[in-house]
Amino acid sequence: MVIYRLFEDCVFPDPREADPDGLLAVGGDLSPKRLLTAYARGIFPWYAENSPILWWSTDPRPVLVPSGLHVPRRLARIMNQGGFVFSMDRDFEAVIRSCAAAPRPGQQGTWIVEDMVRAYLRLHELGYAHSVEVRSAGDPDGPLAGGLYGVSLGRAFFGESMFHNRAEASKAAFVRLVRQLGQWDFDLVDCQQTTGHVLRFGAREVPRSRFLAMLADSLSHPTRRGRWSFDP
Repeated sequence: MVIYRLFEDCVFPDPREADPDGLLAVGGDLSPKRLLTAYARGIFPWYAENSPILWWSTDPRPVLVPSGLHVPRRLARIMNQGGFVFSMDRDFEAVIRSCAAAPRPGQQGTWIVEDMVRAYLRLHELGYAHSVEVRSAGDPDGPLAGGLYGVSLGRAFFGESMFHNRAEASKAAFVRLVRQLGQWDFDLVDCQQTTGHVLRFGAREVPRSRFLAMLADSLSHPTRRGRWSFDP
């Protein structure tokens, strides 16, 4: 088993050489060029405070095809009641910082360290990173009830993190996003790591080789770059 060390050049080893847990490389930086190169190769950063940057390519890979979205009955009922309002790219920084501050069961601290926040803010400014904001319908200009963010290349969306301050708000954000991605003919949502949460929404594990083939096909299409908003 070999873990590669990255230097100044924005190149990555073959993701199929990752260790059994998915760890592929260490080091490098979080420049836009390196991040976009990583995502295009099915690689993502994930590390903790006081750790070097770690790069991963998990196998199998949880992938959600928008047409395969499953909405649990209770969540569908809540969304149909109209208690939430949704926006895109209205307040990316508030979303990513809320994700960083959200407590995670079994975790101490956050992997969304300040360097990560700044890096994804830069990707957002360049039109590659996007957020979904959820607020209460009774206070559409009020505080965030929940949200999520991720990165888009071609017809692929790479989900990064979500949070909620009100029950079901982050799940509602995810459903609203996936439905919109389906209307835009996106091929896949990369969920990166398997959890019961993403499987309940219809994500399925596929071998890394299959994921990389799906990703290559998605990247043959233009990137929907710039500020996003929901269709009417």
